[in-house]
Amino acid sequence: MNFSKSAFVSLVVTVPMLFGMVAEAQMGAPAAKSDTAIAIEKALASPIRTAEERARDNPERKPVQTLEFFGLKPDMTVIEVMPGAGWYTKVLGQVLADKGTLHVSVGASRLEPRLKEWGLDKVKVSDGKFVTKPSGQRGVFDAETIEIPVKNADLVLTFRNVHNMTPNARALLNKAVFDALKPGGVYGIVDHTRRHNEPTSPENWRRIDPVVVIKEALDAGFLFEAFSDLHYRPDDELKYDSQRPSIAGYSDRFTLKFRKPTR
Repeated sequence: MNFSKSAFVSLVVTVPMLFGMVAEAQMGAPAAKSDTAIAIEKALASPIRTAEERARDNPERKPVQTLEFFGLKPDMTVIEVMPGAGWYTKVLGQVLADKGTLHVSVGASRLEPRLKEWGLDKVKVSDGKFVTKPSGQRGVFDAETIEIPVKNADLVLTFRNVHNMTPNARALLNKAVFDALKPGGVYGIVDHTRRHNEPTSPENWRRIDPVVVIKEALDAGFLFEAFSDLHYRPDDELKYDSQRPSIAGYSDRFTLKFRKPTR
């Protein structure tokens, strides 16, 4: 069969297009973004966030994927426990501003002046009693009392905090979270991974064994629902302090989802 030059060019152009169309049909159209993802992305683009905060979005913290994994919806009542400098508060506060409510709790009072600066006036500082005491271990605190004065929350989140607490303090926190959640509510925890059963050392005190975290949550009455490998880091050998310069900001982290039973 003889082809003219124009027919040959047309064939060269058309065949790849056909293969592309077949491949797209087989894979399906890209999934539409959820309302939650759209709201989070809008919050991430907000001018209240600093360049340093934006630099940590990806591949480190992956806020869209992380918050969707925990089931965040814009109409929820959410509690962020120990919000630190407010990295996630800036995101959650905007996502929940119109239809939901964000409470920051447990050592959150110091964040109150910043909330007004950021225009997050709707975020509620809901600090109950939070009485700490020394543990005798560097960077780790014990507690006498931890209270969260909120009830019937849909979701409680804490990011990279439980490694700073003794088992007793974590037990008090887990009880406070359990009491604050509605039946069926979700408790989400992200923290730096410690090798299973490894004793505490100067290199790993800023890490915690996820098996310990799971057991303690189960002991508090939670159901273990899911985990995610979103924050798995193959180049973190779990040997060193999570703040060591070679891995700081990119330590391996576990992402755990628990649920309060409905009855």
